[in-house]
This record gives sequence, C-alpha cells and structure tokens, in this order.
Amino acid sequence: MDSQKSQAKLTRTQSLLLRSSPTIRSSFHSLSSLTQEDAITPRQEDEEELKKPMKSGSTPRTGSTRLANPVLAMASLFFFTLLSLFFFLYFFYLRKEEIPTSENLLLALIFIAVTLFFASKNKGLFHQITLLLKHSWDEKAKRLGLSRTNSKPVQWFIGDPNVPKARESKKIIREGVEFYSNGDFYEGEFHKGRCNGSGVYNYFVNGRYEGEWIDGKYDGYGIEGWARGSRYKGQYRQGLRHGFGVYKFYTGDSYAGEWSNGQSHGVGVQTCSDGSCYIGEFKCGVKHGLGCYHFRNGDRYAGEYFGDKIHGFGIYHFANGHCYEGSWHEGRKQGYGMYSFRNGDTRCGEWGSTGSLKYPLPPLTEAVLRAVQASRKTAENAINLPRVDEQVNKAVMAANRAATAARVAAVKAVQN
Repeated sequence: MDSQKSQAKLTRTQSLLLRSSPTIRSSFHSLSSLTQEDAITPRQEDEEELKKPMKSGSTPRTGSTRLANPVLAMASLFFFTLLSLFFFLYFFYLRKEEIPTSENLLLALIFIAVTLFFASKNKGLFHQITLLLKHSWDEKAKRLGLSRTNSKPVQWFIGDPNVPKARESKKIIREGVEFYSNGDFYEGEFHKGRCNGSGVYNYFVNGRYEGEWIDGKYDGYGIEGWARGSRYKGQYRQGLRHGFGVYKFYTGDSYAGEWSNGQSHGVGVQTCSDGSCYIGEFKCGVKHGLGCYHFRNGDRYAGEYFGDKIHGFGIYHFANGHCYEGSWHEGRKQGYGMYSFRNGDTRCGEWGSTGSLKYPLPPLTEAVLRAVQASRKTAENAINLPRVDEQVNKAVMAANRAATAARVAAVKAVQN
C-alpha cells in the first residue's frame, strides 16, 4: 500500500511537468544527490490538479521517467555518440571497398532505425539533458550580467480608438508622448490612458493647441493656433470654444467676447480689417439681437439685428449728417419711419421693400411716431449693453498661464 502511494506521488501528467519546469530547471544542480528510492512530494497545487477529472480527449502519461543522475545521462549520450561514429567510420570508410553498395545502403538504413529506436525510448533523457544545458547557460548568463528576465517591453501607442486598450490597465501616467495615425502627436500629461492635465497637441502641418485637457478633450484654458496665422486664446469646454476668449483671424478680423459650443454667442466685439466694428449680441456665430455697428465710411447704426442683418427697429446715422429712425427689414428701410436731412428737413411715411418712401405721411402721424419712439428706445438699449472686456482679459491671462504650463509638461514628456 505504501509502495502504491509512493508510486502515485511519482506519477505526473505532461501538463504538470510543463507547469513545474522552472522548479525542475532550478533544482538540476542537486539531482546528483537523489536516488530512485527517494520519494518526490508534489506541490499542493499539483495534488489538487490530479484530483480533478480528466478533460475529454486528453491522454494521461503515467510513470514519467526521471533520470536519477545527470552525470550518468551525459555519459550515456557521449558513449552512444562515440559508438555510432565508430560504426559509421568502420562501414563507410574502412570497409568501403569490401562491402558492395547495396549492402552499404542496407547497413545505413539499419543504423538509422537503431538510432530512431534509441531516441524514442529515451525521450526523457534528451529532454532532461536539454533542460540541464539550458539551466547551466542561464546560470552563466546571470553571472555575466546577460540575463534579460527583468527587461520590460517597449510599447508604442497609435491614436486609433481601438488601439489604446493596452494602456487601460495603467491608472496614471504622468507625462508621455502619443502619436496618431494621421500624423498628429500629443506631448503632455496623461491620466487613465487619456490626455488629462496640461499638454500640447500638434496637428500635422496645420497648427497646435497648448493648454488644459480633461478626458482627451480641450477643457479649461488654452491657446490654439493654425498654420495660416489664426489664433484663439480663452476658455474651452468639451473640446470646443466656450466661455470668454479672443479669436484673431489671419485676415486681420477679430472677435472678443462670449463663446458657446465653438461659436460666438452672447455679447462680444467684432473688429474687421477694413476698420469697421460691431459691438453687441451674437447668436450661433452671427449678429443677432441688439448691437451697434460702426462702418468704415463713417456711418453708424444702433438697433436690432436678426440673422446677421439689420432687422427690426433702429437708428442709422449717415456720415453726411442724414439720419433714419424707424423700421428695418433684412438690411433695408421698410415700414414706418422718418428720414431727417442735415438741413433739418424730414420725410415721413411708409417705406417700401426697395428702401424708398412708398406712402408719404405727415410727421405727427401716430404710426410714424410709434416707429420713431421704438427706434430710439432700441438704439439706447443697444448702446448701453453691458461690456465683457474685463472677463475677456481675465480669460486671456489664464490662457497664457495654461499654455506655459502645457509647454513645460511637453518638455517633461519628451525627456521621459
């Protein structure tokens, strides 16, 4: 009964030997002290594995041969090699002229068959010798400092949405550089595998962004520039211009004011390269609401806008001293109003779609008076709109600081 237990302890499947191969390699230097009667106690995990049912289709291997002495194994292999070499030289060189060619071929086949038979019967021998040689080489390489067991692979990430899954396991990466398949690259801080904190994003031959990031998008304060010369300084939210900021176009035009979802939205100042200027309300990137426009020829308008055009009630002062107070429709005088000349004369009535007086009326007509009063009230509200210059200046200063921090983070990322 004891012999059966000891034999059961010595029985292992091929998968267990492969799994415990590091233990075998590390303990070969002490195999010379073992004998065939010594019982090798398997690990607890191996015993539990042996108790599990065998998977269907798998063939167990029992009674695996262990070589008691590696020196004996080496001696046997050396002896077999010398014996094979002797027979080969004897039959194919020393007795080359005595034995016919057909007999030489037959002897060669017999020699190959004996060699294959010996190899099939001693698979464990060759396997253990290979492990012994590999173990000795690993020990020698470790003494010489050539071991690469502690080396870590270098990973490159491309900015494709499906690729960065490999880095999700890393919770925090302070600074790094990430390249994208379209030629863009990012230098700066990371958090949970995404651009977070401060960093610089370089567009491929197009421009760059320097500023703050949250979850891979512009968020906070930053500076964005383009190759043609346009530049924005201010606030961002979820990758879009949002808040207060200044956008200077490469044409010389500029906008300073409120932004929403990437477009001028709210109160702002639009300055054109030709000298004209608009101060007022914007909606979705166009003039909409109350505002004042100073034209390059000296004309001035204060009143309502709709869809980037003068529309509603307002007052238009011409550079030559004339003035119109009344109703407007899509950039033209239309409806009731009063036109005053610089010499004091007036023309009142209803204006047509072409901008000319269609039905003249006396100055004190009720409809004309209501239109004039509404125009003056609207112009006053447009002139007294609250300015946002202070908020814009604070946003620009914060953007400059954020851009400086982003450039510092980019330098650290390149150094890392």
